[in-house]
Amino acid sequence: MAEQNVLIVVDMQNGVFESERYDRAGRAALINQLIDRAGRVIFIQHAEGEMTEGSALWDILPELHRPEGAISVTKTACDSFYRTTLESVLKELDTTRFAICGCATDYCVDTTIKVAASKGYAVTVASDAHTTSNRTHVTAQQLIAHHNEVWEGLSVPGNPVTVKTTAQILADWL
Repeated sequence: MAEQNVLIVVDMQNGVFESERYDRAGRAALINQLIDRAGRVIFIQHAEGEMTEGSALWDILPELHRPEGAISVTKTACDSFYRTTLESVLKELDTTRFAICGCATDYCVDTTIKVAASKGYAVTVASDAHTTSNRTHVTAQQLIAHHNEVWEGLSVPGNPVTVKTTAQILADWL
């Protein structure tokens, strides 16, 4: 039996988007395409400060699709594996591979990708379906392009991170 297509959506939450993020509508539309085609969707939701579990700020953006059977994992650190149920959820789904998208490129998405790769997961990054904010010394668009390049060249012998557009991922998921 072929492995199901698992999608991890990181921190696409109301509270996270209280700060301006690059191309919210465009990124959400691409993420919805991935959600609609994925076999299983795991929403990673950050809980910190006023973004308490179950609050309106903690909730997923209203424009994102929420398929029946979607799984929610709450985290408190940039690393979606740190003191969370993510690894046990992936084991329960019997998967060693997933695609990833979400926010913020330079914090939680980046950390989760690197930790997952070091744990042996085959990670495919949706290069056009993650976002962040402008930072003091660099724009969001520069950060997104830079991180796509870094992930593509990440040195994890025997387990390289794959970086593909949403269209390329969807084509693979046929």
